[in-house]
Amino acid sequence: MARSFYHENPERLVLETEVIDARPGRVLPALSPFYPGGGGQLPDRGFLRWRGGEHAVAGFEPAGGKLWHILDDPSVEVAGPVEAVVDPAFRRMMRELHTGTHILNALVFQHFDGALVTGAQLGGDGTARLDFDLPDADNDRLRALEGPINDLVRQDLAVRDDYVPLAEAHATPGLIRSKSVAPPPTADGLIRIVDIAGLDRQACGGTHLASTGRSGPIRILKVENKGRHNRRIRIGLAGAAP
Repeated sequence: MARSFYHENPERLVLETEVIDARPGRVLPALSPFYPGGGGQLPDRGFLRWRGGEHAVAGFEPAGGKLWHILDDPSVEVAGPVEAVVDPAFRRMMRELHTGTHILNALVFQHFDGALVTGAQLGGDGTARLDFDLPDADNDRLRALEGPINDLVRQDLAVRDDYVPLAEAHATPGLIRSKSVAPPPTADGLIRIVDIAGLDRQACGGTHLASTGRSGPIRILKVENKGRHNRRIRIGLAGAAP
């Protein structure tokens, strides 16, 4: 089973690798430490460095199990080995936010009759939102989850991942929490599961902290109604704008 480099090596943010193909403004490396985005999580930021220069990575395009890296200059041409460098502060923020959304998701799922996620988005400003199918929920009860969220952060629960067959994931209640999307399966039909010890276990393709205690405090910034069924909960890391 081929696992993504960023899942297998979450702390490795600098990688020297060979180039499979290169065209003006884009590079196809043999390996990449970059998370390309998906499931509401923003793609990593960073740059590629080679003997001819250094340019920021502006985006990604998948191709046959590999990942084209789109550079910020459409005319630049890359030759020879490259060093891929992920922005550590931005990756760290995404890992904190994504782990925080899983803690929130777990508490809503447990205390609000298995409510499913209808939308999710992590922001570059240190905030994130989760939308839930909660037509009759009391917004004050949702706001009151901030205390339990931070209790679970302080417990420093281990965060691990494993893989199960896609059919098993769909057949196991609670493993797939979104009403509309799930992480893409591997080539051999497995789906990645993120497990927060003793709290939560669900399908996810994003990047996470190694334990909940590595996160700073999480605030519930806002709870609002979005249509007849949806409740939107916006959370933020310390220092994020309310």
